[in-house]
Amino acid sequence: MTSKTRKRALQTQRARRIARSTLTVMLAFGAAKLISLLQTLIIAQAFGVGRDLDAYVAANRIPELIVILISGGALSHAFIPVFSGFLATGDDESAWRLSSNLINMIFALALVISLIVFVLSPWLVANAVAPGFDESTAQITVDMMRILLLSTIIFAVSGIFSGILNSYQHFLLPALAPIMFDIGILFGVIFLLPRFGVHGIAYGAVLGSALHLGIQVPGLFRYKMRWRLDFGWRNPHLWRVIRLMLPRIGGLGVFSLNFLVMNNIASRLGVGSVSALDWGWRLMQIPQTLIGTAMGIVIFPTLAALSEVEDLEGKRGAMSGALRFILISSTPAAIGLIVLGRPLISLLERGAFDASASALVYSALTMFTLGLIVHSALEVIARSFYADKDTLTPLFAALGGALINFVLAWLLSDVETVAANSLLNNIARSLPSLALAPAVGRVSGLALANSLGVMFEVVSLLIILRRRWRGIGESALANCVIKTLAASLIMAAVIVAADALWASLVPQRGLAFTIARLALEASLGVAVFLIAALLLRMQELSELWRMVFHRPSE
Repeated sequence: MTSKTRKRALQTQRARRIARSTLTVMLAFGAAKLISLLQTLIIAQAFGVGRDLDAYVAANRIPELIVILISGGALSHAFIPVFSGFLATGDDESAWRLSSNLINMIFALALVISLIVFVLSPWLVANAVAPGFDESTAQITVDMMRILLLSTIIFAVSGIFSGILNSYQHFLLPALAPIMFDIGILFGVIFLLPRFGVHGIAYGAVLGSALHLGIQVPGLFRYKMRWRLDFGWRNPHLWRVIRLMLPRIGGLGVFSLNFLVMNNIASRLGVGSVSALDWGWRLMQIPQTLIGTAMGIVIFPTLAALSEVEDLEGKRGAMSGALRFILISSTPAAIGLIVLGRPLISLLERGAFDASASALVYSALTMFTLGLIVHSALEVIARSFYADKDTLTPLFAALGGALINFVLAWLLSDVETVAANSLLNNIARSLPSLALAPAVGRVSGLALANSLGVMFEVVSLLIILRRRWRGIGESALANCVIKTLAASLIMAAVIVAADALWASLVPQRGLAFTIARLALEASLGVAVFLIAALLLRMQELSELWRMVFHRPSE
């Protein structure tokens, strides 16, 4: 076997492993999303779009921000390349020393920050998170924020556990962890909600965070994790991870600040605006998590390993393949979500929303969904920089995107900005069944601003990456974009026609008919997309099928 043949065989094996691992993560995330949808349905029945749910959404912003900044994406993106490097060289002792140092430091940091936020929570709610809330809603927000801070301390450790297991190419238990988190919240929704009201959701979130940590412990025993009570202030590798973390913390801080700004503005737009914005974001996050996050988690250790051995061709191939997978998955998902958004919302809320609330949620969903493709692509593109141990460039791109988001958020949500609202209303008129109340235009403006900001971030990073890597397989990407968009538009046309036929032949008769309508039209859409893709000769689909289902000997 020649070296070229061996290299091709290695690339095929790597692609097969990535495809199968991604499928595993997608299935686990899919189960988590189903549980999350069940929560959403129960919560919608209990609260609709109103004051209590506004309070919970706002209360979760700062605890969520703490988790993201110190124990979530920032840590894993800095930790995995360094930890994986030790494993690749067989230096397990240094790897476990580094993980112990990080666990101890991050736990202590999360505890101190949580205590500070606990004390300052009344001021934070009144001046930063939701200044538009009345006194009663603000107090509920403060109480729930203090409960949710307990989960931040637990997640501080759990996030490092996920990074360790992912470095070992073990994706199953970290993928199951979000399911356990959602089970905890579901427990709170079913059993604690009747007793504690909306506070029961917060208690459920704390239980879920403990389950998130616990499910990963068996995997650590498998890899013989060694922990010691040592902060390792003199460990140079600890400080190397911290230096890599700082720009990523800045980038995630910018991302979270976007939502704090949107919350701040939405809290001034009337009751239900904050939760409507959150509903739209959560619904868009379903396909984004299944597609973009799953692929990003799986591809990152591979990109980091290829970067360590300076395999530029391998990095280009892996990144380009991941992006094409995202394109052929997220494009039809985005178009399908816009077309089927109204019946999906009616299924989830089951009469808890009035016409105005449904219009608010749908308007936010459509504008967030316009950014589904770029949000998903960013999961892979940003990790391509982190694999090269460059966390500064994504930060600068995020700052540019945030500036666009901030400016457009204020402009497109301002009642006095006639031109902006007219633009939004013109866009909205092209979307099916969207009511055009002034609040609808302003809430959708916030979502649109977010999508445009991320679009700038993705385009700028791709331009830089293409120059650094001397190409990113742009011909294959462009061909994939054209064919995927064509197949997706054919799919949308068929769904719209089927929906019109359904409406003329089958009268609305409640929940069962809504489920049947969604199932039929979604299944028809998938079938039409696949047929159109085959007719357009999209080779990515056949390659994906072979990688997932064929054995190496085949």
